[in-house]
Amino acid sequence: MTTSSRAHSFNAAADQYAASRPSYPPALFDCIEQLTSRSLAGARVADIGAGTGIATALLRERGAEVIAVEPGDAMAAKFHTVLPNVPIIRGDGNALPLADASHDLITYAQSWQWTDTTRSVPEALRVLLPGGALAIWWNTTAFDVPWIREQHQRIAHHWGVKPTSRVRPDDSDAIRLAGLSGLRVARRQVRWSRVVSLDTHLANISSRSAFLVLAEDDKRAFLSGERRRLREFFPDEVVEETYVVDLLVATRP
Repeated sequence: MTTSSRAHSFNAAADQYAASRPSYPPALFDCIEQLTSRSLAGARVADIGAGTGIATALLRERGAEVIAVEPGDAMAAKFHTVLPNVPIIRGDGNALPLADASHDLITYAQSWQWTDTTRSVPEALRVLLPGGALAIWWNTTAFDVPWIREQHQRIAHHWGVKPTSRVRPDDSDAIRLAGLSGLRVARRQVRWSRVVSLDTHLANISSRSAFLVLAEDDKRAFLSGERRRLREFFPDEVVEETYVVDLLVATRP
């Protein structure tokens, strides 16, 4: 299964993605403001790989002037439903459909991994104003929570990959950004949690790209097993999910 196929698999689950995916804590946007030394209020922001608009909506709440860029048909359609007054352009991070030196901040919420950095970094530099910044972040696994760590191991085994013991991005991502561009790179991690129903938790798992490309019988079998195991931890079927948002902010001189 190619990276492109996985990236476009989200179009098959746009409603599920919007309903079940976790959001981001206010502290994340506080960190972005601190690391860029400017308020998001009034900032010209391009949210790349915006999906259904989870990050876009939060940036707008902070007063940013946001334009979204999204390659997927169904994801863009859902975005229009959720944020009908926010402009969205079709495209991706490897060829930004944006003017030169036009934005203060470019954001990639859960979407940087779908880009080719040899193309996406020069594109970001082209679009950023002097002193502008690129902010990249992921909601990542809180490995110190036993049930979350064990679930991560089961998911990795089901995907046929080796479980990791770290959050992302790792230090090589920061080194690569700095080396490709000469950008000034800083990293922060923000811990947060949300409380959701067991159904929402399982829907979130099944909205991940590696699950979306599996056969239906395979997905059903795994999720049925997870439901049974998690009922032992959460008999009331209310789940507290803990995340660590891993943030990189690369500032242009």
